[in-house]
Amino acid sequence: MSTNSYAQAIKDRIAKTKEPFVLADFYDLTNRVNVRKVITRLERSGFIGRIARGIYYKSKYNNFINEYVKPDPDLVAKAIARNFGWDIIPEGNAALNMLGLSTQVPAIYCYASTGSYKCFPLNDSKIKLYFKHVPEREIKNLSFKTALFIQALKTLGKIHINQKFTNQVRNLFTPKEIQKMKKEARYTTSWIYEYISTL
Repeated sequence: MSTNSYAQAIKDRIAKTKEPFVLADFYDLTNRVNVRKVITRLERSGFIGRIARGIYYKSKYNNFINEYVKPDPDLVAKAIARNFGWDIIPEGNAALNMLGLSTQVPAIYCYASTGSYKCFPLNDSKIKLYFKHVPEREIKNLSFKTALFIQALKTLGKIHINQKFTNQVRNLFTPKEIQKMKKEARYTTSWIYEYISTL
């Protein structure tokens, strides 16, 4: 593929995406040296912006607020995970909030990860993305809901789980989803699996 061909192919793929992206997303088109050159050129031209080290997004100007709109931090986190080959899942208050078990909106973005402990500050923002290493059995090969629920239980702690909470959980998950959780969570922390088994 000629220089013009792969450069245009990269630009065309970026034009179609709505999510942040990383260099590795284009290695099927050409080698990493060429990808880096094209991405650098597109960043300098203003066609794309950089939200964090190695993480880019398609520039989109909002006339109402008179500035370029940054992508959703959760999508940035997923791009980072894709870049390193990690599996991630929201943890802490974010996990509880996403399941509807809490109305508290998280002030920071924290993720349980199969990768290492990392913090990524986003450019021109006070937002930071934190990645906390957890055993693979808590994330890998689990459905999103099972992995998210495991993180929610870890956040609450065994002491805060009561009948009222259990009733709330049974209203959030279908019988089919609960059966799936029972099957998938058998290798997680013993008290968490024991609790899921009682649902």
